Amino acid sequence: EDTLINNITAIADKGKYYALIIGISKYDDPEMVDLDGYPVQDAEKLASVLLNRYTFDEGNITVLKNPDRTKILRAFDNLSKIVSENDNLLIFYAGHGFYDETTELGYWLPSDAEKDFTANWIYNDVLVANLRRIRSKHTLLISDACFSGSIFKTRALLQDAEAAYQKKYELASRKAITSGVLKTVPNKSVFFKYLADRLESNQEKYLSASQLFQDIEIPVANNSPNTPQYGVIQGVGDKGGDFIFILKEKVNP
Repeated sequence: EDTLINNITAIADKGKYYALIIGISKYDDPEMVDLDGYPVQDAEKLASVLLNRYTFDEGNITVLKNPDRTKILRAFDNLSKIVSENDNLLIFYAGHGFYDETTELGYWLPSDAEKDFTANWIYNDVLVANLRRIRSKHTLLISDACFSGSIFKTRALLQDAEAAYQKKYELASRKAITSGVLKTVPNKSVFFKYLADRLESNQEKYLSASQLFQDIEIPVANNSPNTPQYGVIQGVGDKGGDFIFILKEKVNP
């Protein structure tokens, strides 16, 4: 086990951990229902947990509060310029989403999204294209919106994480965890509650994205109408690895 830990740490030390955290509670269009501040609060909470407990440096965490479409896409532009093939990237989105069952298209709705016009919506092909430009070792997308459907290439088979951490880190990954595909997302997210609780309570040095999903899937499904999903993002270079959260040596209180 000591050799495993040393090897993962040596690999991980070559790269940095970046996070782009997006929370949208307020919308410009009066026809769009505001979300009572919860997505922005969730974004701030996640940033705090990552900074205090895991190997994310403050300068590498970007929190966007109520951004419009342009701000979100510019953030992806910036990441494509600075994230290297040794780095790890976590992207989190909380806000309104839309999933069209007929066309199987999913959308994020930025703060300048209009209810009746899709010009400012970010649909999943645009998101996937932006992810393809980012040359990270591992990218994990966590989307708390009714969006998930067609972003997945496959639903990932969950494996025993304990014996495979080093292999998971060595192989590139592009995975997503999503809250489900409901038409509406409640103001206060059950999905985020269990996600944040798990990241806060974790005492293991390494926590894989697949293990994180395994730990929250049943509690979320039992306490909300949502069915979370975990899988491979289509067409962006997944090679079977996994995103690994690494606890800091000294966790801040």
